Amino acid sequence: MRPEPVCPRCSGRLDAPSLRSSAWVCHEHGQVHPFHRRTLAPTSESMEWLVARAGVPVWLPWPLPAGWLVTGTAHAGDDRTGARATVVALSGPAPLGGTGELLLIAEEPGIGLGARFAGLPGPDAGPLSEHTAPHARVHAAGHPTALWNVEVDGDRVAYVGEALGFWLWAVLWPDTAGLVVQDNLALVDLRDTGHPLDLPFGAPSPRLT
Repeated sequence: MRPEPVCPRCSGRLDAPSLRSSAWVCHEHGQVHPFHRRTLAPTSESMEWLVARAGVPVWLPWPLPAGWLVTGTAHAGDDRTGARATVVALSGPAPLGGTGELLLIAEEPGIGLGARFAGLPGPDAGPLSEHTAPHARVHAAGHPTALWNVEVDGDRVAYVGEALGFWLWAVLWPDTAGLVVQDNLALVDLRDTGHPLDLPFGAPSPRLT
């Protein structure tokens, strides 16, 4: 049984659509796109399900960093709108030891999912300063993409930029795992690979469950 969808900005309870309105409503943030978490281990079928419904990129590092596994997917949206934000969770050896966790989030402006995982009030990252050099660069769908580090609390690091016209967030635990993003990371949009990828899957990410 799937968990009930929650607010993408605060994880709060939502009022479902009714005869009077087709919107999902958070008591704190008003109308939102519902966030659907998955509690089961990810599979090729769950990834294909998300890709088929995504209106935004479904980002995945490819090739995966050595030893890293896909540990979950999630999305914000409903059957009427499709996925307006997507999350792919991964886990593997952190560059400085221990286990690292990475969430890659693509979303339309105003959804607020990336900001929530980064620990920011959101819904978006705010203006990315034209006077500050990027803190990291990745290749997203073959294009060099600049990412800026945003100040967050706790043992995590968050980067944000724009790719294919949508926000691209990379949130990592612990903060030292941010070196993964700075290591010439190449991201593919799973909607456009042209063929299924043979992905290694791991246990469900606690960040999504």
